Amino acid sequence: MSRKVFSTVFLLTCFLFLVTDCFLVEADPNTCKPCGKIRGKKPPPKKCNRDHDSDCCEEGKLYDIYKCSPEVSNHTKATLTLNGFGDGDDGGGPSECDNQYHKDTELVVALSTGWFNKEKRCLKYINIHGNGKSVEAKVVDECDSTMGCDDEHDYQPPCDNNIVDASEAVWAALGVPVNERGGMDIYWSDA
Repeated sequence: MSRKVFSTVFLLTCFLFLVTDCFLVEADPNTCKPCGKIRGKKPPPKKCNRDHDSDCCEEGKLYDIYKCSPEVSNHTKATLTLNGFGDGDDGGGPSECDNQYHKDTELVVALSTGWFNKEKRCLKYINIHGNGKSVEAKVVDECDSTMGCDDEHDYQPPCDNNIVDASEAVWAALGVPVNERGGMDIYWSDA
């Protein structure tokens, strides 16, 4: 009997530690660790949009999810990725901030969930520094770090916690040749 009680208490304690750890990570701005995983599902035929070299979820693969991003400073390190914000592009539906689609010629970005900060950066501008140049872009969407591998996310994996997902115009303003666009180390800050 006492072994059952001990086992139950031990398992409950472990569970509470894991759940608490996930929420504590979000509160600590200097730490950002995965707070869980989701299992990839094979996309139905023609359901994963591979525009801009986007990845599709793999059946059974585990993907990290995050509710946080690294702390924002005047020199925040990030990975710049390429995204389409138009109807039918790899960005999915209309942008979360304004419920609009955007052209490749617009200087717009989506930020990882933690940086998007529950829409607090919506329609605000950020400065992006990379490739020896700088550009100012408007935040119009979230690059979801908490969900993915489903129809709503075009069967693409969740975003990493350090992503600035940018339009073609942002890449062009940074002087990156078309054949080199897709993933680049950058720094960004609030404008």
